[in-house]
Amino acid sequence: MRPYELTLAEAAEAVRTRQLSPVELADSALERIARVEPHLRAFTAVTADRARDAARRAEHEVAAGAYRGPLHGIPAGLKDLIDVAGLATTASSRVRTGHRAKEDSTVAARLASAGAVLVGKTHTHEFAYGLTTPQTANAWHPDRVAGGSSGGSAVAVAAGAAAFALGTDTGGSIRVPAALNGVVGLKPTYGLVPRHGVTSLAWSLDHVGPLTRTVEDAALVLAALVGHDPRDPASVAAPAVDYRPGPGADLTGLRVGVPGNYYFDHVDPEVEAAVRRAIGRLEELGARLVEVEIPMTRYIRAAQWGLMVPEATAYHERTLRAVPDLYDADVRVLLEAGELMTAGDYLRAQRARTLMRQTWQEMLEAVDVIAAPTVPLTAAKTGQTSVTWGDGSVESVPEAYVRLSAPANLTGVPSLSVPVGLDAAGLPIGMQLMGRPFGEAAVLRAGHALEQTGGTTLGPPPEPGPAA
Repeated sequence: MRPYELTLAEAAEAVRTRQLSPVELADSALERIARVEPHLRAFTAVTADRARDAARRAEHEVAAGAYRGPLHGIPAGLKDLIDVAGLATTASSRVRTGHRAKEDSTVAARLASAGAVLVGKTHTHEFAYGLTTPQTANAWHPDRVAGGSSGGSAVAVAAGAAAFALGTDTGGSIRVPAALNGVVGLKPTYGLVPRHGVTSLAWSLDHVGPLTRTVEDAALVLAALVGHDPRDPASVAAPAVDYRPGPGADLTGLRVGVPGNYYFDHVDPEVEAAVRRAIGRLEELGARLVEVEIPMTRYIRAAQWGLMVPEATAYHERTLRAVPDLYDADVRVLLEAGELMTAGDYLRAQRARTLMRQTWQEMLEAVDVIAAPTVPLTAAKTGQTSVTWGDGSVESVPEAYVRLSAPANLTGVPSLSVPVGLDAAGLPIGMQLMGRPFGEAAVLRAGHALEQTGGTTLGPPPEPGPAA
């Protein structure tokens, strides 16, 4: 097995025991980037010299007995909304031409402190305002969308170009590309991971979290990111929790909520079948299944857009007026639409979100985890704009992708997407596990149990080549 193929946990153990040098690991990741990047276009910038310097420092530190922990010497990618001092934060937009970050974001500083090796900045849908990341090809099929907005991070991890990457999630932007590319994506509880130095889409919905190849790897990255930062007004003190799941797969005592409404409505039959098989596997591992009713579903779409659109427009107010032609057309239309929304619309969305959080808290008193599809369909074809469901109804691809992921943003609960199979076209299917606020340990435990028993094993994607 080549170094870039190792999971984060495997690479960390090899580095810790000095069976593998961080330099060898970085070189392997950079060689992999050179091989796949012409086909996948996951990165806005590859920081090869910086990575090699950091890997050499890590090698010297480990040799001197100054091992920092499981991220020491591990190749990482950062979504290009996340500031790293001296590097551009382009947000995959012409609006940011010439930008250079003056200081590290909180999460970049914490990864650097943990010894992680930055191999590059990854593409996002422009300013994270979309669910396809059009610059980037799906890791499993070049003619399919990568998902967004953290598409570059998901593709980089799936293709072996980074052992892990960070993304952001405002309506599903970590979990959607994770599901479409067959990797693990974790949106933590709102406020658990600080966002200082991260370009905002919608401040009251934004989260930062990891994309990895395994659930164990997600837990290792999360542990390095949590902790209060007063520079982020939403930041909270992390509870004293060991996020790393135990070695066993026994889920006895875990109550898993299975939605009787909403989450299985207008879902591709292959996606539903794979998710229900995975839920059955959780029951076989000792979990008790409990049917739950998702509350206030009629308000989800309106509340999500009612918050996100005006908040995004407020963030971009000056540049939208100064350089509107530098935005891509799809993003510009959304930003301009935000100027038409009234204060009353925004306040009603805030009230709906408050009520939704209360009703979800009541629902989650009866269960520890809710299991549901991450997205209702696998990766759409590039350029596909809509999907037609069995009853004849038509839904836009972005609306379909955000529909099942948005509730966790509105309520702020943690949500973990894990791969649970492939469809007939060989495209990954994702299941999300949602928990109580600060209940990351429970969702990681459930996801890890599936992983330990083969329930989330897809194998690597095909070697990338040019689109047909």
